[in-house]
Amino acid sequence: MKQILISIFALSTVLSASAQSTYTIGFNPSEHYQTIMDFGASDCWTTEFVGRYFSTTEKEKAARLLFSQKMDSNGNPEGIGLSVWRVNLGAGSSEQGDGSNISDATRRADCYIQSDGTYDWNRCAGQQWFMEQAKSYGVGHFLLFANSAPIYYTANGLANNKDGAAGANLKEDCYDDFANYIATTARHFTDLGYPITYVDPVNEPAFDWRDGQEGSPWQNAEISRLVKELDQALDKQQLSGTTIVMPEASAWDRLYQPCSDYGGRASDQIEAFWNPANSETYIGGLSHVEKAVAGHDYWTFGSDAALVDTRKKVAQKAAQYGLKVMQTEWSMLDKEPGTDTGFPSSYDEATDMDIALFMGKLIYIGLTEGNMSSWSYWTVMAQSQWSQKNRFELLRLNATGDTGYESYGDLTKGGTVTANPNLWVLGNYSRFVRPGYQRIAMTGTTVDNIDGLMATAFVSPDGKRVVAVFVNNGDAAKGVKFNTSATAIHKYVTDATHSLSLDATLNTTPNANTRILIPARSVVTFTLDGDFATGIQSIEEDAKKVNAVFSLTGTKVADDVSLLHSLPKGIYVVDGKKIVNH
Repeated sequence: MKQILISIFALSTVLSASAQSTYTIGFNPSEHYQTIMDFGASDCWTTEFVGRYFSTTEKEKAARLLFSQKMDSNGNPEGIGLSVWRVNLGAGSSEQGDGSNISDATRRADCYIQSDGTYDWNRCAGQQWFMEQAKSYGVGHFLLFANSAPIYYTANGLANNKDGAAGANLKEDCYDDFANYIATTARHFTDLGYPITYVDPVNEPAFDWRDGQEGSPWQNAEISRLVKELDQALDKQQLSGTTIVMPEASAWDRLYQPCSDYGGRASDQIEAFWNPANSETYIGGLSHVEKAVAGHDYWTFGSDAALVDTRKKVAQKAAQYGLKVMQTEWSMLDKEPGTDTGFPSSYDEATDMDIALFMGKLIYIGLTEGNMSSWSYWTVMAQSQWSQKNRFELLRLNATGDTGYESYGDLTKGGTVTANPNLWVLGNYSRFVRPGYQRIAMTGTTVDNIDGLMATAFVSPDGKRVVAVFVNNGDAAKGVKFNTSATAIHKYVTDATHSLSLDATLNTTPNANTRILIPARSVVTFTLDGDFATGIQSIEEDAKKVNAVFSLTGTKVADDVSLLHSLPKGIYVVDGKKIVNH
């Protein structure tokens, strides 16, 4: 018994010491990285059902949780303020019903174009209701994406690849028709006041997409051909503010290396699309193509090594061609991550907060190792089924009559909407790190332990605010002190008992000796207001220095071009021009 008591005392001492760890942190805006484009989520597929069949109270609650940037009377965020709304352009499988080769009615989608080539803009009423809400709440970016061409243009008359063709499920003479459909739809919503910033004609082109939902495989040459048609169609519609985001690869490795699965289809895509030497597939010179490579966070999160390595490699490959990295889709597909990531031994053992916290870690690694400028979640709303917990949604749906956690009822009967921890963890970023903010260096104690405490910092374009997001993946609380000239600071906490909640006990004018707690297993965001413009001004002055060498993210890496040979291979900026360092 004495030995047991000593062991318990020793353990409690270790835990107490760990909990008392304190990090003193400052910010250096003059050392900056990527500019943030947006944080968002996709409307697939159930927004159509919620928008059409749920009560006004429930669907307004959903819109407020997703889009609002307001605070309630207690200073807590009303919602997570998404800044991009990714809208599915359906292919028409819903009108085919059971003949669509999609057994789940909630995975079918309607289409604005009809068999005679005319458009019915009254379709997709539920999706359009949420689009209108997003616009009214001030969402600044909309991304229209297609899983499949409309069924009138597909080779098999279906919105998926039932027969397992090796390439695009698109008639040979319908590339221009498909492109014109996307551009016409973008023009329509632009005329209604929607900021249609991006369009994407393909999604996860490596997969077969034989059934289950709308989808099509694509070879790289087919993607290139379609993008060229779409570039012309956007020109004809005079959509100068709309760019093409692609190729939305299903996993990062498909972007930076050849892959043998699926017959090698849709792999090594950065080289294929952005290396001018690949004349058949090169699209880098098209005016409407976003200078970015888009991919998904799936299939590469099984271990800490995979999390870091794949994202680092895609960032390095993208930098070779001056591309931003956009993560446009993730939910917790695949088997559970290994325990080396800090995740429980199985999904059965995991709590909703465990799953949400892992997403916080994933976003952190994407921002720091992948240099990602944009990050979006997948299905914004879904029913939790088959013990999947909150792996696939930000908002949990319960059909009318389903009173438990899981729901198997008919969504056309209406239902309720419930926020889960995924929503609030994403909100730690999306609500406060707004488009145009830049990720900046943090000084003082290093906070980059992906199995413990992680932190990123961002400065607003005017230099008046710094946002610092901490993900504590450890089982012990940590303390932080801010060595900064901030005149006001606010703290928002997400953990098992808090949902992006304002810590009202925090003195809003702390000094450098104020120790602030980061709870165990939590995500915490600080907003620091003051004058942080000194570093930003110095960036502008540094950029004027003749012969200084800068990275593509704007960080000075050498004082003189004569030192270029000592730098790693890649693309650098000297006197405002890109230089390839071989």
